[in-house]
Amino acid sequence: MSTDALFIGLMSGTSLDGVDGVLARFSPDGTMQVQAHAFNPFPDAFKAELLQLNQSGPDELHRAALAGNGIARHYAQVVQALLAQTGHAPEAVTAIGAHGQTVRHRPLEFDGLPDQPAVGYTLQLNNPSLLAELSGIDVVADFRSRDLAAGGQGAPLVPAFHQGVFGQSQGCVAVLNIGGISNLSVLQPDGHVMGWDCGPGNALMDHWCQTHTGQAFDRNGDWAATGQTSHTLLERLLGESYLSKQPPKSTGRDLFNPAWLQQHLSNLPDLPAQDIQATLTAFTAQACVRDVHAHAPGAQRLIVCGGGAFNGHLMSLLAQGLPGVPVVSSEAHGLPPLQVEAAAFAWLAFKAVRREPASLTSVTGARGARVLGAVYPR
Repeated sequence: MSTDALFIGLMSGTSLDGVDGVLARFSPDGTMQVQAHAFNPFPDAFKAELLQLNQSGPDELHRAALAGNGIARHYAQVVQALLAQTGHAPEAVTAIGAHGQTVRHRPLEFDGLPDQPAVGYTLQLNNPSLLAELSGIDVVADFRSRDLAAGGQGAPLVPAFHQGVFGQSQGCVAVLNIGGISNLSVLQPDGHVMGWDCGPGNALMDHWCQTHTGQAFDRNGDWAATGQTSHTLLERLLGESYLSKQPPKSTGRDLFNPAWLQQHLSNLPDLPAQDIQATLTAFTAQACVRDVHAHAPGAQRLIVCGGGAFNGHLMSLLAQGLPGVPVVSSEAHGLPPLQVEAAAFAWLAFKAVRREPASLTSVTGARGARVLGAVYPR
C-alpha cells in the first residue's frame, strides 16, 4: 500500500449492547485518522439469544448459525451508515475488520496430546461471507484463531494497537478497556507491551441492573452509588483464582456469568439489591486497580475506554484506588471511548491485508508473532 487507504472496523463486545463501527483512513506508515463512527443497538430478543448461546443449550449449532447471519446483517447496517456519513462508495474501502460476537473462549484447554500442547478454542459468531456479499467490501475476520494455533491465548488483541495510539516515550502508560470484560494494556516507554483480561467489566453489573431495575445498565453508576459495599461479598469475589493468575491470561462470560455470581451469593444474608450493585462495581474497580499496582507501578496515567468510561461512579473508584495516577477517558487522548475497539479492528484489518504480524507474544504467550485474520473477498 503506497497511498492512504480506508478501512472499516466493527466491534460487538461482551457487553452485548450492539455494534460500534468506525471508518478510518490509514497512511502507509500506519498512522490512523477516524473519519466516522456509527452504532447499531441489538434488539432485546437478539441480545437474549446471544446471552443464551454463551452456555450450552438445545439445538445450539442451528441457533448459532442463524445468530451469525444476524450479526453479519447488523454489521452491514453499520457499514452502510458509515458510508452514508462520509459519502464513500464501497469500492473506496479496502477492507472491513469484523471481530464477530464471542460466545465461548476456552484457550489452551481440552485437547492436549502426549506430544502436542492443548489448543482449545475461541468462538466468535459471524458470517463474513454474508457481510462481504451485503457490503460489497472485502472482509477480514477470525482474528483470534491463528494466535491460539501458535500456543497463545488469542486475546486480548488490542494492546499492540494501544501502543501505537497511546504509547509514550516519556513514561509508562496503562490503558484499561472496560467492556463486558475488562482488559489492561501496560505500555512501557521502551516499547515493551503487556496486556491481559483483568476480570469482569460491565457484564455482572449490567446483569444485576437489568434483573432488578429493568434497565440495561446502571447509567453513570448512579444506582450503585446509592448502595453500600458488602465487604464480605467483595472478598469472596476477589478470591476468584483467575484474578491471581499471572499473565498471559484471558477470560470471558465462560467464567464471569450469573451462575458464578449466584454461587458467591449463596449462604450470605440477604443484601439489598443496590448493595450488591455497589459491591459488583467495587469488584470491577478493585480487580483492575490491583493489576495496575502489580504490573504497572510506575504508570503515569490510566487511560480508560469502552462503555465503563461513562460510569462516573466506577471511574471515581478507580481514581480512589490509584492515588497520584490521573484516571482519564481516552477522549482526552483523541479517541472517544466507544471508538477505540472498533478502530483496533480497522487496524487489524489493515495489518492483515499487508500480511504484517499483529499479535504480541508478550501479551498472548504465543510462540511468535502471527498475521491475524482470514480474508473473505467481496
